[in-house]
Amino acid sequence: MSRRNWGVLCIMLLIGAGIFIYALRDINLRVLVQEFNTINWGWMLVAVICICLYLGLEGVVVKIFMKDRYPDFTWKDSLRLPLIEQLFNGITPFSTGGQPAQLVAMIQSGVDGGIASSVLLMKFVVFQAMIVVNFLLSLLIGFHYIEEKLHALALLVVFGFAIHLAVIVGLLMVMYWYHFTKKITNLVIKPLALFMKAERYEKMKLLLNEKIDSFYQESLKIKKEYGKLVKVCFVTITQLFFYYVIPYFILLSLGVHHINFIMVVSLHVLIFMVISLFPIPGGAGGAEYSFSVLFASFVNSNIKLVLAMLLWRLLTYYFGMFAGIIALIVKPNRVQHHE
Repeated sequence: MSRRNWGVLCIMLLIGAGIFIYALRDINLRVLVQEFNTINWGWMLVAVICICLYLGLEGVVVKIFMKDRYPDFTWKDSLRLPLIEQLFNGITPFSTGGQPAQLVAMIQSGVDGGIASSVLLMKFVVFQAMIVVNFLLSLLIGFHYIEEKLHALALLVVFGFAIHLAVIVGLLMVMYWYHFTKKITNLVIKPLALFMKAERYEKMKLLLNEKIDSFYQESLKIKKEYGKLVKVCFVTITQLFFYYVIPYFILLSLGVHHINFIMVVSLHVLIFMVISLFPIPGGAGGAEYSFSVLFASFVNSNIKLVLAMLLWRLLTYYFGMFAGIIALIVKPNRVQHHE
């Protein structure tokens, strides 16, 4: 990891500490410690297992995609990728650093760059598609609630959904209307030439067309492997389920019982969408605010609410980042051959 990335990580940790201190500004620390001592660690362990399963199942997705291409791509390297993704997503705006970091990690394992790019792209497509499916279900269940509680942020949720949906529609168009989509894409980016240097514009256009070509070639292969695609979709939706249920078990660990499981899960899906729109790495500030506002009516104690938010943030954000640092230290195995 570069010195710049270490610097951003330190900044994010300081921002996180600042947000935690701000959240605790009106809390009696002695009472907070007493509340902490009453945590049911059995339920908290279930929440920890859920985040581990969330990360582990993404490793299963990698293994499924790599099985035919590189049969000797190890489980260790498959599980290493999601952790590295978590780290670099956590320190870059809009989580843009995860994909390039995974690509570097796969190339370090001896995987051909083109194959690595295609696998990561297909993994991204399935993940985005399953997010949209989950979001549609959650929108039907919980949007009236989020609209009432977050007001203007409710528009952000809809905007976030529109972006995710647009990505999926665009990728499906590449899969099924390749030539048409390529022409439209080049037409849409043409006005950018007015605001960019000619050399930079041509470089961007070339890179975009290469990405479209790469994805199309991979889509031809994946369209013949419906069994694999169905399997990956099932694993991904299960992976997301384990992530979305984490707040439920955190609330149970704090003694908050009479809560609606489906509503809690649906609200966490909507929070996930809000976080993705904040330009600050990890959605810092927006994530904590959204959680506190949406779950306030489930928790009648402000101390329990703040503690729930802190535990949730530690598990869903910081846990993955620190695991990613360890994954970077682990030396990858080198593959010997490919398809």
